[in-house]
Parts: sequence; structure tokens; C-alpha cells
Amino acid sequence: MATDYDAPRRSEADELAEDSLEELKARRNENQSGVVDVDEDATAENFELPGADLSGLSGEDMTVKVVPKQADEFTCSVCFLVHHRSRLAEDSGGRLICRDCA
Repeated sequence: MATDYDAPRRSEADELAEDSLEELKARRNENQSGVVDVDEDATAENFELPGADLSGLSGEDMTVKVVPKQADEFTCSVCFLVHHRSRLAEDSGGRLICRDCA
């Protein structure tokens, strides 16, 4: 079978543009259904993150030792993280800024 490569190509969008309004309404009603598909396996409770097994901690208290800011540390005035003095980029008018924020 011979193919005419010079003929304009017709896409699905071109065919839809030529359909009548009644045909489009009928096609829309055919494609829609009143049933909502609910996948019970896809709930957030079933998602499991790797390395996040906290089942052994139920009923246990987690204790964290909080260490106050040391003499050789500063708090960045932009990101509010505590850094070592070696990370100090600039000291502009009492505002200490780390290298990451400078």
C-alpha cells in the first residue's frame, strides 16, 4: 500500500476538534462512572520508611543530652545554627554569620 507523505497528518486532537458538542457530551458520560476506586493498601499507615523502625521504643522515654553553647562556638544570625568559630565568615555590627550563609 502506498503512503502519501505529503498529505497532512491528522492527530487525535484534530479529530476531537471536529466532533459535535452532543458527541462530546455522550462520550464524557460513557467514560465516567459513579464508583470511586479506593486502594486500601495505599494508605499512609502502610508506608514503611527504611531505618525507621521505632517499634522497640514504645513505652520507652528517649533521653537526649543537651550541651550548652561552648566558648569557641557562635550562633549564626541568619540560619540560627550553632557553629564552631572556624566557620565564622563575617562579624558585621555584632551579627555573626557562618560561611554557609555568607
